[in-house]
Amino acid sequence: HVLRFLSWSRCLPAPSEQLFVEMADVMAAEGWRDAGYEFICIDDCWMAPTRDEHGRLQADPKRFPSGIRKLADYVHSKGLKLGIYSDVGNKTCAGFPGSYDHYDLDAQTFASWGVDLLKFDGCNSDTLELLAEGYRRMSLALNRTGRSIVYSCEWPFYLRPVQQPNYTEIKQYCNHWRNFFDVYDSWSSIKSILDWTALHQDSIVKIAGPGGWNDPDMASVFVFLSQLVIGNFGLSWDQAVTQMAMWAIMAAPLFMSNDLRHISPEAKWLLQNKEVIAINQDPLGRQGYQIAKDKNFELWERPLSSQAYATAVLNKQEIGGPQNFTFSLTFLGNGLACNPACSIRQVLPASRDWGVYSWVSSLSVEVNPTGTVLLKV
Repeated sequence: HVLRFLSWSRCLPAPSEQLFVEMADVMAAEGWRDAGYEFICIDDCWMAPTRDEHGRLQADPKRFPSGIRKLADYVHSKGLKLGIYSDVGNKTCAGFPGSYDHYDLDAQTFASWGVDLLKFDGCNSDTLELLAEGYRRMSLALNRTGRSIVYSCEWPFYLRPVQQPNYTEIKQYCNHWRNFFDVYDSWSSIKSILDWTALHQDSIVKIAGPGGWNDPDMASVFVFLSQLVIGNFGLSWDQAVTQMAMWAIMAAPLFMSNDLRHISPEAKWLLQNKEVIAINQDPLGRQGYQIAKDKNFELWERPLSSQAYATAVLNKQEIGGPQNFTFSLTFLGNGLACNPACSIRQVLPASRDWGVYSWVSSLSVEVNPTGTVLLKV
């Protein structure tokens, strides 16, 4: 199962070795590693502007004076793993050397450095055929290194404007893949990702499972943009709860893009919430989906192991106060989730037991505007 990550994706100011050392220290000391956040991922802009005399990628000598191998060793010494970034095309999205025509060499270089994850972007590829060929070739090249390296692709995102992605093929080569635009630290961005996912769930939900995951977004360049923007400044508390709850429902890889040195206690509690992470990482590996929509309310469910279900009630109303949404428990699990009875526990926005309900009961859930109530049934 692809676990959780810290992704640092700023180019201005450019990322530095010291930044990742400090983040590794914080992750080990303040409970992030123990909560399951295993990876620290370097995004674009880590490279020198040219390859070395042997054609190999090299780190910027001013910002990474010790080199990536030494950084990986330090990260590993903290019980963590290191991710790195490259691109399928001639150049990365920020204009640094891409991996086109260097797939085997770059894979060998990353493995020799002790890298544990590769985010492989899709900028600057001349044709869709070359894009697809590059993603396939890098997957095979990574496997040939003999090192276990998580392969994070942006393949379907770059295909979608032109053609429907073949997710069966993509899952053969990638461990997770980006589907949609960069997530920003704003409610409109979170909402657009949820809308897109619900609209396309018939084509993407069925392919997700152990070994291959739909990723609502990958890290982006220049600002704090990535999977979980919780702990920054653009989301209210209810919106932060919504993102954490819905990323758990969607079985999404949990990347954080925030400064863990200065995170609030509330955001830390949410991001380290063991019950939510357990839903996200449920071993059955099924992705959740929307099952009902009524005005501003949406009802989502995710099948879990041990015949359980995660259920999310999302209120997209943006003004006013809390509102109630009432639904029959026969909606859940095609009528099987509560047959003949079930226990219900609220996980977010606060944990508490709701008791036992019969199959024919109705549930009334009060949800704040732009908030979500996450239940385990």
